[in-house]
Amino acid sequence: MSTPACHRLTRPELQGVFDALHRRGFELIGPILRDEALAFGPIHHLDDIASGWRAETGPGRYRLQPRDDGRLFGAIVGPDSLKKFLHPSRVRLLRAQRSNGTFQILNETKEPPKRAFIGVRPCDAAALARHDRIFTDDQYVDDVYAARRSRAFLVVVQCTESADTCFCESMNSGPRAEAGFDLALTERAAGETTEFLVEVGSPEGAAVLEEVQAQAAPKSWLKEGREATQAAGAAQSRRLPLDQATAVIDAGFDNALWDEVATRCLACGNCTSSCPTCFCVNMEDRSNVDGTVAERWRVWDSCFNQQFTYIHGGVIRFSVKARYRQWLSHKLGRWKEQFGAEGCVGCGRCITWCPGHIDITEEFSKLRTAVSGGVR
Repeated sequence: MSTPACHRLTRPELQGVFDALHRRGFELIGPILRDEALAFGPIHHLDDIASGWRAETGPGRYRLQPRDDGRLFGAIVGPDSLKKFLHPSRVRLLRAQRSNGTFQILNETKEPPKRAFIGVRPCDAAALARHDRIFTDDQYVDDVYAARRSRAFLVVVQCTESADTCFCESMNSGPRAEAGFDLALTERAAGETTEFLVEVGSPEGAAVLEEVQAQAAPKSWLKEGREATQAAGAAQSRRLPLDQATAVIDAGFDNALWDEVATRCLACGNCTSSCPTCFCVNMEDRSNVDGTVAERWRVWDSCFNQQFTYIHGGVIRFSVKARYRQWLSHKLGRWKEQFGAEGCVGCGRCITWCPGHIDITEEFSKLRTAVSGGVR
């Protein structure tokens, strides 16, 4: 592996990066506080970032606690991801208008904004790689996603700490990102002094650093940064042993464990809406009262919704048991068969935001143990 170009930035110099991105026409999106949680929202200055926080997470639990080390990017992930910007929850695809006995298809083409996403975690960068594979690299291109993705600039923050619900290390999607970014930061906090190791991932990222005249980083910084992310991965207590995932799911299709988890699952869809890779949608056709205007909207859907599998004659997956089994099976087995990688990046959001306290790593581990005698 070649050694990446590495630079050092102070906090004022990082603000210079923000200013350079503004001059290039980017709207900055970064971690902010919203409803007592970390969320992605518009920022303009370093002071807009929700700094000085640590996220305490667990099954059905999320609390932000203050930290005293001055870190700018101390908290890990909140309930939302970049999905809401690049694969938005509601998109109008078509609008038609009738007048004087004829109708006209109105032009819906609108250039999306240029957005620079600050503080993206490696698991979310890995999730974008999954979406790239599906929406831009497959047989059919999703024009909405492709247009937004092509105008995105990614500033990743390498994780030197893990939250309790993180399991990205076992999914090979963190705590360190090796690719998929324009710039990657490793925060180095020592008392009140904060500096950043910056790795370059694209020509546009290099141009931004050149504009702020970033200095070269000491060679030891990259080694120290790698060791810090390795330690964060080693500290993760949750794991998903994926070497036999498909075989376990096949062997456990009729296992009684699915009935047990169904008694706790509310089929609320929190897991799919907070998941950075889930992408299922539905189409809604609407018209006004006098029938002169008709619209087609694409909206997020969830495989936990009972009507998700409705076809003429009824619903295929009527029970919560069948819907949970489908979700876990697709995430850890069928997705890889389709797209070459698991549909899970180990961010832990589905664990944190499940009101039923269901832990995907625990459920898979129990299923694996139950069927271990029948897996080869």
